[in-house]
Amino acid sequence: MNRYPLWKYAIIVVALLVGAIYSLPNLFGEAPAVQVSPARATVKVDAGTMARVEEVLKSQGIEVAQVQLDATSVKARFNDTDTQIKARDALDKAFNANPAEPSHVVALNLLPRTPAWLSAFGASPMYLGLDLRGGVHFMLQVDMAAALQRRADVLATDLRTALREKGIRHGGISRNGQLIDLRVRDQASRNAAVDLLRAQFPDLVVTETAEGTDTRLSLAVRPEAARTVQDQALKQNITTLHNRINELGVAEPVIQQQGADRIVVQLPGVQDTAKAKDILGRTATLELRLVDESTEGLAAERGTGPVPFGSESYPERGGRTVIVKREVLLTGENLTDAQAGFDDTQQPAVHLTLDAKGSRIFRDITRENIGKRMAIILFEKGKGEVVTAPVIRSEIGGGRVQISGAMSSVEANDTALLLRAGSLAAPMEIIEERTIGPSLGAENIQKGFNSVMWGFLVIVAFMCVYYMMFGVFSSIALAFNLVLLVSVLSMLQATLTLPGIAAMALALGMAIDSNVLINERVREELRRGASPQTAINAGYEHAWGTILDSNITSLIAGIALLIFGSGPVRGFAVVHCLGIVTSMFSSVFFSRALVNLWYGRRKKLKTVSIGTVWRAEAPANKAD
Repeated sequence: MNRYPLWKYAIIVVALLVGAIYSLPNLFGEAPAVQVSPARATVKVDAGTMARVEEVLKSQGIEVAQVQLDATSVKARFNDTDTQIKARDALDKAFNANPAEPSHVVALNLLPRTPAWLSAFGASPMYLGLDLRGGVHFMLQVDMAAALQRRADVLATDLRTALREKGIRHGGISRNGQLIDLRVRDQASRNAAVDLLRAQFPDLVVTETAEGTDTRLSLAVRPEAARTVQDQALKQNITTLHNRINELGVAEPVIQQQGADRIVVQLPGVQDTAKAKDILGRTATLELRLVDESTEGLAAERGTGPVPFGSESYPERGGRTVIVKREVLLTGENLTDAQAGFDDTQQPAVHLTLDAKGSRIFRDITRENIGKRMAIILFEKGKGEVVTAPVIRSEIGGGRVQISGAMSSVEANDTALLLRAGSLAAPMEIIEERTIGPSLGAENIQKGFNSVMWGFLVIVAFMCVYYMMFGVFSSIALAFNLVLLVSVLSMLQATLTLPGIAAMALALGMAIDSNVLINERVREELRRGASPQTAINAGYEHAWGTILDSNITSLIAGIALLIFGSGPVRGFAVVHCLGIVTSMFSSVFFSRALVNLWYGRRKKLKTVSIGTVWRAEAPANKAD
């Protein structure tokens, strides 16, 4: 009646071992570290970079615990924060000879101290939130005016193309802030232009002004369309920041919208505010422009004359200067994919895929400018660099574009990665920043740990006094539940915050509540005169329905918090929901295994140690 088959005990043993292995990494804490990563797409991090890091630290007499290389950076860990800061200064000086144009990002970080034998099992500690681990917090203000101006630029280019395709004559298109001015010289051109605007540009409001014999059409973006542009700009910036920070290896960043034009960014483990700003600024965008091949442009390219009006100068990767026209023909907004590969001559290249609009524009550009050079410019951190400036040999359709030139396979990979990460739809300004040091995070961890530990000890003391041996079984099951919960959170690589620790303390109370229901049900069966073995079996069987109902209702509330909550509320909900699932396993399945192991093999069991059993028909008697 009260015996488990061997396979059930095997499941429990496996769960116990897995729980122990995957929860252990959380006991080793984190080590202060310095992370060296590339600051530009053309800079690569490899084994040579790691060797240089080791050489710099050795030459400065800085003791390092470990240096490791991963896909995006070199990380050196140290035994204390003083050594960490000294190493950061030495590495920054060695890798960035010109602070104005740094080639590497040298940032303070924190790395787990998980032993190698645990890492071999894939065991890693939970990610810790900003309030526990320390790090940097930014509030970013998105420049919505710039987003609208950028939209006006795109609309002006599209309008110029549409007018050319329809053969409508005009006196020029110019942009004045967020307004687009279109001049027409006669009534027929005016009517044709207005009809075109109504048909193809419904987001623009037209205002007419007579200027002598000409008519000026002032075009402004409709308010509802402007709000859509602002919403899209905010979402694109959030997506771009996510892509960029994730590719830089920052663990579990928090990037979320706050209000209509602000973004909150939290980078746990990053202690250097200046370097964190550098990480946020690492976004790239692509622009296609025609090279200025006029006499003045060629003279400026050779360095024998000034840059002509309407053109700009950008450096090429080979060191030469290229003079390009200011008019942007195509931007990274029309880019849907970027992959590294090889061209027809087996040289490294980046293959771009354009959307339908970009494909049409690129086809028209290449058809109308055969024999001319077209510059592909990569903008990173506000600085443009000409990746390549090939001669257009023929019309190119199909939306497939290839960038090739003086680049290695690694540079092609990095360029494709940056382009996939996207560009910021609008500039952002940091209006609030603060750093939470690791010592404050350690204090929060200690307080959270103490709250869970003291809560656990008080529950154990009460259960052991009130329920005797069954209280001991319940306490062991509670400890198993805690280990299981921590291991599941670690395997899922969830982020633990202070609200998460609060949910963990709550999970202990809810888990022991199930054992209280079971123990009281066993007592009730004993009061009715049932034999101990029958009482144990009936207690677990009858209490299961009540336990299931109460946990399901709590789980529904937790799922609602998970779906509709955000930030700390979601962190609380994750631990709360997982705690309910693990408590149902530990308080029923695991605790009954202990009871069966202790009492199940006694055929003539007369008493059980479950505290005082009160019987109404007789004086109170006490089980042993």
